[in-house]
Amino acid sequence: MSILDPTGPAARSQFWIWWAMLIVTVVVSLGVYALWLYTFRRRHQPERTPREERRVMLRWVLGGGILLPVVSIVALMIFAAPTGRGMLPLPLTDADPERIEVIGHQWWWEVRYPGGEGEADVVTANRLVMPAGEPVDFRLGSADVIHAFWLPRLGGKRDMVPGRFSTIRLEADSPGVFGGQCAEFCGAQHTGMQLHVEALEREDYDAWLAERRAAPEPIEEDDTIRAFGEHCAACHRVAGFPKVLVVDDVEHDIEGPDLTDIGSRPTLGAGELPMEEGAIAYWLQHHQTLKPGNRMPPHNHIETETLQDIGAWLETLEP
Repeated sequence: MSILDPTGPAARSQFWIWWAMLIVTVVVSLGVYALWLYTFRRRHQPERTPREERRVMLRWVLGGGILLPVVSIVALMIFAAPTGRGMLPLPLTDADPERIEVIGHQWWWEVRYPGGEGEADVVTANRLVMPAGEPVDFRLGSADVIHAFWLPRLGGKRDMVPGRFSTIRLEADSPGVFGGQCAEFCGAQHTGMQLHVEALEREDYDAWLAERRAAPEPIEEDDTIRAFGEHCAACHRVAGFPKVLVVDDVEHDIEGPDLTDIGSRPTLGAGELPMEEGAIAYWLQHHQTLKPGNRMPPHNHIETETLQDIGAWLETLEP
């Protein structure tokens, strides 16, 4: 999560801008402190006429109050403009960059990989997988309030405004695992809105997508599947269950995270729990304690054994 450990061209440019601003700030501050101390240590006050005093004052106002800020701001703009331009989705001379859509929710991330002709979108949650060594265009939006997409070691950030979409271009130099965070206060669990980011070699990335685009195996109905359909399928999609909820003959979009590949994800609840045996069942029983205010209702009316069975089944959902 450290901006001081960049691993992409955008983050590297921002890294040097940060150091340049810090160095200039320190030099100017030391100069101001030195002049301030000098005024106390000076033994004799120079004698000046009112006209000379005005001339000295004018020099300080023009030099320190106008010239120095103007020169600093212009230099910063010249230094920083290429960094901002590099994150714009400008046309490339070779192939178009990979395109990934990220939607912010209170308080989790929906990640979509648009399919080509005849292909379905791949949808996951709180986990972003991207190819390494090439630019990626992230199309950003919000489903509720203002969020901000920020991957500190890759660059950013970019606000996610409801009703509007924006695009930011980022690149990872090499394969690795990175952290992401919502960088705009979005409610009580803002700090718990974390994003797990993995950069893979292109062939590994293509294989990862192909696994998720493959037709899912038929789901054999049993008591656990029926319990999931009764208590969970209204808000969460699993490949094989309906994609929309029908209430009073009106279709409503499913609002919760897609759970089709939840068993392969590294964390639960946008970083609240590591994915391990029994973690999903524990989350189902204590999610309002682990992440108070999240939109999933308490499950006090469901037997513990049923929640454990649902959790154990969800852990098996891997491509």
